[in-house]
Amino acid sequence: MSDYMFMLENHLSAGQFRMIGDVQAAATEANMSLFLTGGALRDMLGGFPIRTIDFTVEGSAAKLARSIASKTKAKIVEADEHRKLVRLRFPDDVTTTISTARIEKWPKPGGKPQVQPATIHEDLRCRDFTINAIALSLSRASRGLLVDPNNGIGDLERKELRAVSNYALYDDPVRMLRMLRLRARMGFTVDERTWNQYLNVREAGLESKIGPEALLEELHHIAEEADPGPVLAALDEQKLLSLFLPALTGAKLNLAGFQKLQKAKQMIPFGADLKLENFGLFMHVLTEKLTAKEKAALIGNLHMPKADVSRWQKLEARTKKLEHAAKSARLQKPSQIYHALVEAPGDELLFVLTHSALRLVQDRIRNYLQKYLPAAMEVSDKDVEAAAGGAAPGSPKFRKVRDQLITTKLDSRPKKVPPPEEPPAPPIMAGTSGAFARRQPGL
Repeated sequence: MSDYMFMLENHLSAGQFRMIGDVQAAATEANMSLFLTGGALRDMLGGFPIRTIDFTVEGSAAKLARSIASKTKAKIVEADEHRKLVRLRFPDDVTTTISTARIEKWPKPGGKPQVQPATIHEDLRCRDFTINAIALSLSRASRGLLVDPNNGIGDLERKELRAVSNYALYDDPVRMLRMLRLRARMGFTVDERTWNQYLNVREAGLESKIGPEALLEELHHIAEEADPGPVLAALDEQKLLSLFLPALTGAKLNLAGFQKLQKAKQMIPFGADLKLENFGLFMHVLTEKLTAKEKAALIGNLHMPKADVSRWQKLEARTKKLEHAAKSARLQKPSQIYHALVEAPGDELLFVLTHSALRLVQDRIRNYLQKYLPAAMEVSDKDVEAAAGGAAPGSPKFRKVRDQLITTKLDSRPKKVPPPEEPPAPPIMAGTSGAFARRQPGL
Protein backbone atom coordinates (compact mmCIF):
# COMPACT_ATOMS: atom_id res chain seq x y z
CA MET A 1 0.00 0.00 0.00
CA SER A 2 1.37 3.43 -0.93
CA ASP A 3 1.73 6.13 1.68
CA TYR A 4 -1.01 8.11 -0.06
CA MET A 5 -3.48 5.22 0.17
CA PHE A 6 -2.64 4.76 3.85
CA MET A 7 -3.15 8.49 4.42
CA LEU A 8 -6.46 8.42 2.55
CA GLU A 9 -7.89 5.46 4.46
CA ASN A 10 -7.06 7.14 7.75
CA HIS A 11 -9.09 10.20 6.75
CA LEU A 12 -12.27 8.33 5.76
CA SER A 13 -15.43 7.54 7.68
CA ALA A 14 -16.77 3.98 7.54
CA GLY A 15 -19.42 5.02 5.00
CA GLN A 16 -16.88 6.77 2.78
CA PHE A 17 -14.57 3.74 2.92
CA ARG A 18 -17.36 1.41 1.79
CA MET A 19 -18.37 3.84 -0.96
CA ILE A 20 -14.84 4.02 -2.40
CA GLY A 21 -14.69 0.20 -2.35
CA ASP A 22 -17.96 -0.03 -4.32
CA VAL A 23 -16.79 2.50 -6.94
CA GLN A 24 -13.41 0.80 -7.27
CA ALA A 25 -14.99 -2.61 -7.77
CA ALA A 26 -17.34 -1.32 -10.49
CA ALA A 27 -14.51 0.49 -12.31
CA THR A 28 -12.31 -2.61 -12.22
CA GLU A 29 -15.12 -4.75 -13.63
CA ALA A 30 -15.73 -2.18 -16.40
CA ASN A 31 -11.97 -1.97 -17.11
CA MET A 32 -11.95 1.81 -16.57
CA SER A 33 -9.09 3.86 -15.10
CA LEU A 34 -10.41 5.47 -11.92
CA PHE A 35 -8.93 8.45 -10.05
CA LEU A 36 -9.74 10.27 -6.84
CA THR A 37 -9.62 14.00 -7.69
CA GLY A 38 -10.53 17.48 -6.49
CA GLY A 39 -11.17 18.55 -2.92
CA ALA A 40 -10.49 15.18 -1.29
CA LEU A 41 -6.86 15.18 -2.44
CA ARG A 42 -6.43 18.89 -1.65
CA ASP A 43 -7.77 18.52 1.88
CA MET A 44 -6.00 15.25 2.63
CA LEU A 45 -2.57 16.45 1.47
CA GLY A 46 -3.08 19.86 3.07
CA GLY A 47 -3.93 18.39 6.45
CA PHE A 48 -7.61 19.41 6.42
CA PRO A 49 -10.66 17.19 7.04
CA ILE A 50 -11.99 15.58 3.85
CA ARG A 51 -15.23 17.35 2.94
CA THR A 52 -16.19 15.88 -0.44
CA ILE A 53 -15.12 12.84 -2.45
CA ASP A 54 -15.05 13.16 -6.25
CA PHE A 55 -13.92 10.64 -8.85
CA THR A 56 -12.72 11.07 -12.41
CA VAL A 57 -12.80 8.14 -14.83
CA GLU A 58 -11.23 7.68 -18.24
CA GLY A 59 -14.44 6.47 -19.85
CA SER A 60 -18.16 7.02 -19.48
CA ALA A 61 -19.10 8.33 -16.04
CA ALA A 62 -22.79 7.69 -16.77
CA LYS A 63 -22.14 4.04 -17.64
CA LEU A 64 -20.08 3.51 -14.50
CA ALA A 65 -22.72 5.21 -12.31
CA ARG A 66 -25.48 3.01 -13.70
CA SER A 67 -23.38 -0.07 -12.97
CA ILE A 68 -22.79 1.07 -9.38
CA ALA A 69 -26.49 1.83 -8.82
CA SER A 70 -27.49 -1.60 -10.13
CA LYS A 71 -25.14 -3.48 -7.79
CA THR A 72 -25.26 -1.41 -4.61
CA LYS A 73 -27.76 0.66 -2.63
CA ALA A 74 -26.51 3.87 -4.24
CA LYS A 75 -28.97 6.10 -6.09
CA ILE A 76 -28.31 8.49 -8.97
CA VAL A 77 -29.53 11.94 -7.84
CA GLU A 78 -28.30 14.06 -10.77
CA ALA A 79 -26.87 13.50 -14.23
CA ASP A 80 -25.38 16.30 -16.34
CA GLU A 81 -24.89 15.01 -19.87
CA HIS A 82 -23.19 18.19 -21.09
CA ARG A 83 -20.54 18.29 -18.33
CA LYS A 84 -20.36 14.48 -18.34
CA LEU A 85 -20.83 13.99 -14.60
CA VAL A 86 -23.17 12.03 -12.35
CA ARG A 87 -23.92 12.50 -8.65
CA LEU A 88 -24.77 9.51 -6.48
CA ARG A 89 -26.02 9.12 -2.93
CA PHE A 90 -24.93 6.09 -0.92
CA PRO A 91 -26.24 4.78 2.44
CA ASP A 92 -25.18 6.75 5.56
CA ASP A 93 -25.89 9.92 3.53
CA VAL A 94 -22.54 9.66 1.71
CA THR A 95 -22.54 11.46 -1.65
CA THR A 96 -20.05 11.55 -4.49
CA THR A 97 -19.60 12.86 -8.02
CA ILE A 98 -18.17 10.80 -10.87
CA SER A 99 -16.92 12.74 -13.90
CA THR A 100 -15.56 11.72 -17.26
CA ALA A 101 -12.00 12.99 -17.77
CA ARG A 102 -12.52 15.88 -20.17
CA ILE A 103 -11.17 19.00 -21.85
CA GLU A 104 -13.30 22.14 -21.50
CA LYS A 105 -13.01 25.06 -23.94
CA TRP A 106 -14.89 28.28 -23.21
CA PRO A 107 -16.16 30.27 -26.23
CA LYS A 108 -17.07 33.19 -23.94
CA PRO A 109 -16.67 34.00 -20.21
CA GLY A 110 -19.32 32.36 -18.07
CA GLY A 111 -20.88 30.55 -21.01
CA LYS A 112 -21.29 26.84 -21.60
CA PRO A 113 -17.97 25.16 -22.26
CA GLN A 114 -17.33 22.84 -25.17
CA VAL A 115 -16.57 19.45 -23.65
CA GLN A 116 -14.75 16.47 -25.10
CA PRO A 117 -13.35 13.30 -23.46
CA ALA A 118 -9.65 13.31 -22.55
CA THR A 119 -6.96 11.64 -20.46
CA ILE A 120 -6.53 12.37 -16.76
CA HIS A 121 -3.44 14.51 -17.46
CA GLU A 122 -5.35 16.66 -19.96
CA ASP A 123 -8.26 16.94 -17.53
CA LEU A 124 -6.06 18.18 -14.68
CA ARG A 125 -4.43 20.81 -16.91
CA CYS A 126 -7.88 22.35 -17.58
CA ARG A 127 -8.93 22.82 -13.95
CA ASP A 128 -9.16 25.98 -11.86
CA PHE A 129 -6.36 25.98 -9.26
CA THR A 130 -3.31 23.78 -8.96
CA ILE A 131 -4.27 22.50 -5.50
CA ASN A 132 -7.52 21.20 -7.03
CA ALA A 133 -5.72 19.58 -9.96
CA ILE A 134 -4.19 16.54 -8.25
CA ALA A 135 -5.32 12.94 -8.81
CA LEU A 136 -4.72 9.64 -6.99
CA SER A 137 -5.03 6.48 -9.07
CA LEU A 138 -7.42 3.84 -7.73
CA SER A 139 -6.89 1.47 -10.65
CA ARG A 140 -5.51 -1.97 -9.90
CA ALA A 141 -2.29 -1.59 -11.95
CA SER A 142 -1.35 1.85 -10.59
CA ARG A 143 -3.19 2.06 -7.26
CA GLY A 144 -1.72 4.77 -5.06
CA LEU A 145 0.08 6.61 -7.88
CA LEU A 146 -0.17 10.39 -7.56
CA VAL A 147 -0.72 12.48 -10.71
CA ASP A 148 0.26 16.14 -10.28
CA PRO A 149 1.09 17.83 -13.61
CA ASN A 150 0.69 21.38 -12.22
CA ASN A 151 2.79 20.99 -9.04
CA GLY A 152 -0.23 21.39 -6.79
CA ILE A 153 1.61 19.65 -3.94
CA GLY A 154 4.28 22.35 -4.03
CA ASP A 155 1.59 25.03 -3.77
CA LEU A 156 0.00 23.20 -0.83
CA GLU A 157 3.36 23.21 0.93
CA ARG A 158 3.77 26.94 0.21
CA LYS A 159 0.15 27.56 1.25
CA GLU A 160 -0.48 29.35 -2.02
CA LEU A 161 -3.44 29.52 -4.41
CA ARG A 162 -2.32 29.54 -8.05
CA ALA A 163 -4.50 29.35 -11.15
CA VAL A 164 -3.72 26.51 -13.53
CA SER A 165 -3.72 28.84 -16.57
CA ASN A 166 -3.66 32.55 -17.40
CA TYR A 167 -7.32 32.34 -18.45
CA ALA A 168 -8.81 30.24 -15.64
CA LEU A 169 -10.75 33.14 -14.10
CA TYR A 170 -11.66 34.65 -17.47
CA ASP A 171 -13.15 31.38 -18.70
CA ASP A 172 -15.32 30.76 -15.64
CA PRO A 173 -15.65 33.88 -13.43
CA VAL A 174 -17.36 31.94 -10.60
CA ARG A 175 -13.86 30.67 -9.87
CA MET A 176 -13.17 34.10 -8.34
CA LEU A 177 -15.70 33.33 -5.60
CA ARG A 178 -14.15 29.88 -5.15
CA MET A 179 -10.70 31.44 -4.82
CA LEU A 180 -11.84 33.81 -2.07
CA ARG A 181 -13.68 30.99 -0.30
CA LEU A 182 -10.60 28.74 -0.27
CA ARG A 183 -8.37 31.61 0.83
CA ALA A 184 -10.68 32.42 3.76
CA ARG A 185 -11.00 28.78 4.82
CA MET A 186 -7.40 27.61 4.39
CA GLY A 187 -5.58 30.84 5.20
CA PHE A 188 -3.56 30.61 1.97
CA THR A 189 -2.10 33.54 0.04
CA VAL A 190 -2.92 34.12 -3.63
CA ASP A 191 -0.09 33.88 -6.17
CA GLU A 192 0.77 37.34 -7.59
CA ARG A 193 0.03 36.39 -11.20
CA THR A 194 -3.31 34.87 -10.16
CA TRP A 195 -4.23 37.97 -8.16
CA ASN A 196 -3.42 40.19 -11.14
CA GLN A 197 -5.65 37.97 -13.27
CA TYR A 198 -8.40 38.43 -10.67
CA LEU A 199 -8.01 42.22 -10.77
CA ASN A 200 -8.16 42.24 -14.57
CA VAL A 201 -11.31 40.12 -14.57
CA ARG A 202 -12.92 42.49 -12.05
CA GLU A 203 -11.89 45.51 -14.10
CA ALA A 204 -13.58 43.94 -17.12
CA GLY A 205 -16.75 43.41 -15.03
CA LEU A 206 -16.88 39.71 -15.86
CA GLU A 207 -18.42 38.86 -12.49
CA SER A 208 -21.70 39.90 -14.12
CA LYS A 209 -21.37 36.84 -16.38
CA ILE A 210 -21.83 34.44 -13.45
CA GLY A 211 -25.22 32.81 -13.94
CA PRO A 212 -27.82 32.08 -11.22
CA GLU A 213 -27.15 28.31 -11.26
CA ALA A 214 -23.43 28.87 -10.66
CA LEU A 215 -24.18 31.36 -7.86
CA LEU A 216 -26.57 28.92 -6.19
CA GLU A 217 -24.00 26.10 -6.41
CA GLU A 218 -21.38 28.35 -4.82
CA LEU A 219 -23.84 29.28 -2.06
CA HIS A 220 -24.28 25.57 -1.34
CA HIS A 221 -20.49 25.24 -1.03
CA ILE A 222 -20.35 28.18 1.38
CA ALA A 223 -23.12 26.59 3.46
CA GLU A 224 -20.98 23.45 3.86
CA GLU A 225 -18.05 25.42 5.26
CA ALA A 226 -17.28 24.71 8.90
CA ASP A 227 -17.40 28.48 9.49
CA PRO A 228 -19.14 30.42 6.69
CA GLY A 229 -18.71 33.80 8.41
CA PRO A 230 -15.14 34.59 7.23
CA VAL A 231 -16.03 33.51 3.68
CA LEU A 232 -19.02 35.86 3.57
CA ALA A 233 -16.94 38.67 5.06
CA ALA A 234 -14.28 38.15 2.37
CA LEU A 235 -16.88 38.28 -0.41
CA ASP A 236 -18.44 41.38 1.12
CA GLU A 237 -15.04 43.08 1.35
CA GLN A 238 -14.51 42.45 -2.37
CA LYS A 239 -18.06 43.68 -3.14
CA LEU A 240 -19.02 40.30 -4.60
CA LEU A 241 -21.69 39.33 -2.09
CA SER A 242 -24.04 41.70 -3.90
CA LEU A 243 -24.08 39.23 -6.81
CA PHE A 244 -26.43 37.11 -4.72
CA LEU A 245 -28.51 40.06 -3.51
CA PRO A 246 -27.59 43.79 -3.50
CA ALA A 247 -29.13 44.24 -0.04
CA LEU A 248 -26.91 41.52 1.44
CA THR A 249 -24.18 43.81 2.79
CA GLY A 250 -23.30 46.03 5.72
CA ALA A 251 -25.72 45.75 8.64
CA LYS A 252 -27.85 43.23 6.72
CA LEU A 253 -24.98 40.71 6.74
CA ASN A 254 -25.56 38.64 9.88
CA LEU A 255 -21.95 37.90 10.84
CA ALA A 256 -22.84 37.87 14.56
CA GLY A 257 -25.37 35.12 13.85
CA PHE A 258 -22.72 33.02 12.13
CA GLN A 259 -20.33 33.51 15.06
CA LYS A 260 -23.06 32.25 17.40
CA LEU A 261 -23.72 29.27 15.13
CA GLN A 262 -20.01 28.48 14.95
CA LYS A 263 -19.77 28.34 18.75
CA ALA A 264 -22.70 25.92 18.78
CA LYS A 265 -21.08 23.71 16.12
CA GLN A 266 -17.93 23.48 18.22
CA MET A 267 -19.96 21.64 20.88
CA ILE A 268 -20.53 18.69 18.54
CA PRO A 269 -18.21 15.87 19.68
CA PHE A 270 -15.67 14.59 17.17
CA GLY A 271 -16.94 11.59 15.23
CA ALA A 272 -20.62 12.19 16.02
CA ASP A 273 -23.01 11.80 13.10
CA LEU A 274 -25.79 14.31 13.77
CA LYS A 275 -27.29 14.13 10.25
CA LEU A 276 -26.50 17.82 9.92
CA GLU A 277 -28.21 19.35 6.87
CA ASN A 278 -26.38 22.64 6.54
CA PHE A 279 -28.14 24.55 3.76
CA GLY A 280 -31.44 25.32 5.49
CA LEU A 281 -29.72 26.37 8.71
CA PHE A 282 -27.20 28.48 6.78
CA MET A 283 -29.92 30.24 4.79
CA HIS A 284 -31.93 31.02 7.92
CA VAL A 285 -28.94 32.75 9.55
CA LEU A 286 -27.92 34.46 6.30
CA THR A 287 -31.36 36.00 5.76
CA GLU A 288 -32.29 36.68 9.37
CA LYS A 289 -31.97 40.46 8.91
CA LEU A 290 -33.61 40.62 5.49
CA THR A 291 -37.20 41.69 4.83
CA ALA A 292 -39.72 39.31 3.27
CA LYS A 293 -39.38 41.19 -0.02
CA GLU A 294 -35.58 40.84 0.04
CA LYS A 295 -35.82 37.11 0.77
CA ALA A 296 -38.17 36.69 -2.19
CA ALA A 297 -35.72 38.62 -4.39
CA LEU A 298 -32.88 36.31 -3.31
CA ILE A 299 -34.94 33.24 -4.26
CA GLY A 300 -35.67 34.77 -7.66
CA ASN A 301 -32.09 35.90 -8.32
CA LEU A 302 -30.73 32.40 -7.77
CA HIS A 303 -33.61 30.49 -9.39
CA MET A 304 -33.73 28.57 -6.12
CA PRO A 305 -35.67 25.29 -6.39
CA LYS A 306 -38.59 24.54 -4.06
CA ALA A 307 -36.63 21.87 -2.18
CA ASP A 308 -33.99 24.42 -1.14
CA VAL A 309 -36.61 27.00 -0.19
CA SER A 310 -38.49 24.44 1.89
CA ARG A 311 -35.39 23.32 3.81
CA TRP A 312 -34.73 26.95 4.69
CA GLN A 313 -38.17 28.44 5.33
CA LYS A 314 -39.74 25.46 7.11
CA LEU A 315 -36.83 24.85 9.46
CA GLU A 316 -38.21 26.98 12.29
CA ALA A 317 -41.60 25.25 12.17
CA ARG A 318 -39.93 21.81 12.22
CA THR A 319 -38.06 22.66 15.42
CA LYS A 320 -41.17 23.41 17.49
CA LYS A 321 -41.70 19.73 18.28
CA LEU A 322 -38.07 19.34 19.34
CA GLU A 323 -38.20 22.40 21.60
CA HIS A 324 -41.41 21.10 23.20
CA ALA A 325 -39.81 17.71 23.86
CA ALA A 326 -36.63 19.26 25.29
CA LYS A 327 -38.52 21.32 27.89
CA SER A 328 -40.62 18.40 29.19
CA ALA A 329 -40.76 18.09 32.97
CA ARG A 330 -40.51 14.31 32.60
CA LEU A 331 -36.86 14.58 31.59
CA GLN A 332 -35.19 14.16 34.95
CA LYS A 333 -32.29 11.80 34.25
CA PRO A 334 -29.38 12.21 31.81
CA SER A 335 -30.49 9.08 29.92
CA GLN A 336 -33.99 10.51 29.44
CA ILE A 337 -32.56 13.71 27.93
CA TYR A 338 -30.25 11.64 25.72
CA HIS A 339 -33.02 9.40 24.36
CA ALA A 340 -35.30 12.41 23.80
CA LEU A 341 -32.69 14.16 21.64
CA VAL A 342 -30.64 11.41 20.01
CA GLU A 343 -32.88 11.06 16.94
CA ALA A 344 -33.19 14.81 16.32
CA PRO A 345 -31.52 16.09 13.12
CA GLY A 346 -28.39 18.11 13.80
CA ASP A 347 -29.64 21.26 12.07
CA GLU A 348 -32.74 21.28 14.29
CA LEU A 349 -30.64 20.82 17.43
CA LEU A 350 -28.36 23.70 16.52
CA PHE A 351 -31.29 25.92 15.56
CA VAL A 352 -33.04 25.37 18.89
CA LEU A 353 -29.77 25.82 20.79
CA THR A 354 -29.11 29.19 19.12
CA HIS A 355 -32.67 30.50 18.90
CA SER A 356 -34.66 29.13 21.85
CA ALA A 357 -35.60 31.69 24.54
CA LEU A 358 -35.84 28.94 27.19
CA ARG A 359 -32.70 28.55 29.29
CA LEU A 360 -33.75 25.04 30.33
CA VAL A 361 -33.88 23.91 26.71
CA GLN A 362 -30.50 25.47 25.93
CA ASP A 363 -28.90 23.80 28.95
CA ARG A 364 -30.31 20.39 28.12
CA ILE A 365 -29.10 20.51 24.51
CA ARG A 366 -25.73 21.79 25.63
CA ASN A 367 -25.40 18.95 28.17
CA TYR A 368 -26.50 16.44 25.52
CA LEU A 369 -23.80 17.59 23.10
CA GLN A 370 -21.00 18.05 25.62
CA LYS A 371 -21.68 15.29 28.17
CA TYR A 372 -24.30 12.68 27.31
CA LEU A 373 -23.51 12.11 23.62
CA PRO A 374 -19.73 11.73 24.17
CA ALA A 375 -20.40 9.28 27.01
CA ALA A 376 -22.82 7.28 24.83
CA MET A 377 -20.22 7.12 22.06
CA GLU A 378 -17.90 5.30 24.46
CA VAL A 379 -20.22 2.26 24.33
CA SER A 380 -18.54 0.22 21.58
CA ASP A 381 -19.93 -2.51 19.34
CA LYS A 382 -17.76 -5.01 21.23
CA ASP A 383 -19.43 -3.99 24.50
CA VAL A 384 -22.85 -4.49 22.94
CA GLU A 385 -21.93 -7.84 21.35
CA ALA A 386 -20.67 -9.15 24.69
CA ALA A 387 -23.85 -8.07 26.47
CA ALA A 388 -26.20 -9.12 23.65
CA GLY A 389 -24.94 -12.69 23.38
CA GLY A 390 -23.84 -12.46 19.76
CA ALA A 391 -26.77 -10.47 18.35
CA ALA A 392 -26.07 -9.15 14.84
CA PRO A 393 -25.15 -5.46 14.64
CA GLY A 394 -28.13 -3.44 13.47
CA SER A 395 -30.67 -5.98 14.69
CA PRO A 396 -33.49 -4.88 17.05
CA LYS A 397 -31.91 -6.83 19.94
CA PHE A 398 -28.53 -5.21 19.28
CA ARG A 399 -30.04 -1.71 19.33
CA LYS A 400 -32.03 -2.49 22.47
CA VAL A 401 -28.98 -3.72 24.35
CA ARG A 402 -26.98 -0.68 23.22
CA ASP A 403 -29.72 1.63 24.56
CA GLN A 404 -29.68 -0.25 27.86
CA LEU A 405 -25.92 0.04 28.21
CA ILE A 406 -26.05 3.74 27.41
CA THR A 407 -28.84 4.29 29.94
CA THR A 408 -26.86 2.52 32.65
CA LYS A 409 -23.70 4.47 31.84
CA LEU A 410 -25.39 7.87 31.83
CA ASP A 411 -27.42 7.36 35.00
CA SER A 412 -24.76 5.69 37.13
CA ARG A 413 -23.35 7.96 39.78
CA PRO A 414 -19.61 8.50 39.63
CA LYS A 415 -17.77 6.76 42.42
CA LYS A 416 -16.53 9.06 45.13
CA VAL A 417 -12.79 8.89 45.52
CA PRO A 418 -11.84 9.09 49.22
CA PRO A 419 -9.35 11.82 50.08
CA PRO A 420 -5.79 10.58 50.65
CA GLU A 421 -4.93 9.87 54.27
CA GLU A 422 -2.52 12.28 55.85
CA PRO A 423 0.62 10.68 57.35
CA PRO A 424 0.60 10.60 61.17
CA ALA A 425 2.47 13.40 62.92
CA PRO A 426 5.81 12.36 64.47
CA PRO A 427 5.64 11.69 68.24
CA ILE A 428 6.75 14.50 70.55
CA MET A 429 8.74 13.49 73.61
CA ALA A 430 7.63 14.71 76.96
CA GLY A 431 9.28 17.89 78.02
CA THR A 432 10.23 18.78 74.47
CA SER A 433 8.55 21.54 72.53
CA GLY A 434 7.05 20.70 69.14
CA ALA A 435 9.31 23.19 67.42
CA PHE A 436 12.44 21.64 68.97
CA ALA A 437 11.26 18.14 68.05
CA ARG A 438 10.87 19.13 64.43
CA ARG A 439 14.44 20.50 64.43
CA GLN A 440 15.77 17.23 65.87
CA PRO A 441 14.67 14.47 63.44
CA GLY A 442 16.69 11.87 65.33
CA LEU A 443 14.65 12.26 68.54
